[in-house]
Amino acid sequence: MGKTIEVAADRAYDQTKTVLPAEVAQGVYMQHVPSLKALKLMHLMIGTAGGRMAADVRHEIRLSDLKKITGLQNHTRQTVVPLFQELRAATLTTDDPTKMRTVIGGFLDEAVVDYRHEVSGDTLITWTFGSMFRRMASESNHWAILDRQAVFHLGSKYSVLLFQYISSLTNLKHVTSKRLTVPELRAVLGIAEGKVKRFADLKKDVLLPAIVEINSDLTRLHLTATYHKIGRTVAEVEIAWKVKEDLTKVKREQDHSKGRCCIDPAWFDSEAFRSQ
Repeated sequence: MGKTIEVAADRAYDQTKTVLPAEVAQGVYMQHVPSLKALKLMHLMIGTAGGRMAADVRHEIRLSDLKKITGLQNHTRQTVVPLFQELRAATLTTDDPTKMRTVIGGFLDEAVVDYRHEVSGDTLITWTFGSMFRRMASESNHWAILDRQAVFHLGSKYSVLLFQYISSLTNLKHVTSKRLTVPELRAVLGIAEGKVKRFADLKKDVLLPAIVEINSDLTRLHLTATYHKIGRTVAEVEIAWKVKEDLTKVKREQDHSKGRCCIDPAWFDSEAFRSQ
């Protein structure tokens, strides 16, 4: 078992944070990246599983609790099903040149939406993680610790993807920036081949709005981007990060937002959130 699972198990008491395997947080192994709502659902599923994310067990959540989360409100069983379809379609691919092996798998094995008691009670959702995700989590020795409130309140999937990527790097010693080629940046942001082809559009419509949102009072991080050119063409983007000196505004905004619409951390301790 890798260290990531140990860290997730040790942090089971901290219901404000989610421990994510760095391989998942960095996103470079994933194709068919899910939408914002599906990404938030993915974070909730991993946070619910915690130290048991690598175990071959069934996890569950009630739809009524799912609907209390920012970005997932007002869902019915009919609207939540497409989110699980997105997660089922997300593809994980790893290549090991040393072993000469390429492995293709998925995040989700199966999800069941049980609405037998929908009229008189509630809809129960259960799921099992895919074997590749479970193996990736089990073998992972690097992790990202993400603020759940921040993830649930971000308003763009690009913001979530960039936030989780940078969060996977913030605990590395003496590392405060990362240079990415433009193709690497596109992979981190989950931009499919043939989409947002011009870097000017990527910068204006995707990267800068994500950085602005992360730099707001929703998260503890402050990011800056530096562009490195070859001739007149941007070849690499260097993203630097630091923790904001004054986190009182962040806490105030998260507390205010939590009171309006976000999930109460205590709900993760309730019967609605458990693995079996």
